[in-house]
Amino acid sequence: MKRKGILVVVSGFSGAGKGTLMKNLLKNYDDYALSVSMTTRNPREGEKDGKEYFFVSKEVFEEKVKEDGLVEYACYCGNYYGTPKEYVETQLEMGKDVILEIEIQGALKVKKKFPSALLLFVMPPSVKQLEERLTGRGTETLEVIGQRLRRASEEADGIEKYDYIVINDDLEVCTRELHSIIRAAHNTVDRNGSFIENMRQELNVLVKGEK
Repeated sequence: MKRKGILVVVSGFSGAGKGTLMKNLLKNYDDYALSVSMTTRNPREGEKDGKEYFFVSKEVFEEKVKEDGLVEYACYCGNYYGTPKEYVETQLEMGKDVILEIEIQGALKVKKKFPSALLLFVMPPSVKQLEERLTGRGTETLEVIGQRLRRASEEADGIEKYDYIVINDDLEVCTRELHSIIRAAHNTVDRNGSFIENMRQELNVLVKGEK
């Protein structure tokens, strides 16, 4: 039986290490396809268009919204972020688990469109470490860091809407834990309705044939 991929939505506070965790997951396992989001924010040093993000203008992004070409989109700290639809659907049909690394607004929109999506929230071990990671980046002003911390405070109220939390303290341990959660999710009853029904029908045919 060919299994369809699971749509896995990964969110977390800015500075929790989502990006590094996703890269490590893809490096260690072949089961996944990381969806590349579209954004209107400027690239950070080392980021390449089409790899970390599709970097586009506000006008191009809004045109994609009108075309219904995005699974979800949201505005975060003054910039648009969205998930191209075609790539996601193709990978799922191929049996790949598609990882969407998006913020909480987008995650909840995805859950409405794809009820079987698996929602995971990445958290730091402590608020102190979160602040240290944001400051240690050296890529943002104190004002932006303050915005991200305030945003984290708001996002903390929505964590209960996710299926699992993952504490990103040790990268390798966290990566294995994340992989295990996704593997286990493939065996939930609600994701195996067709297999269960086929088994039920075949058993009924077998039993009737024995009478």
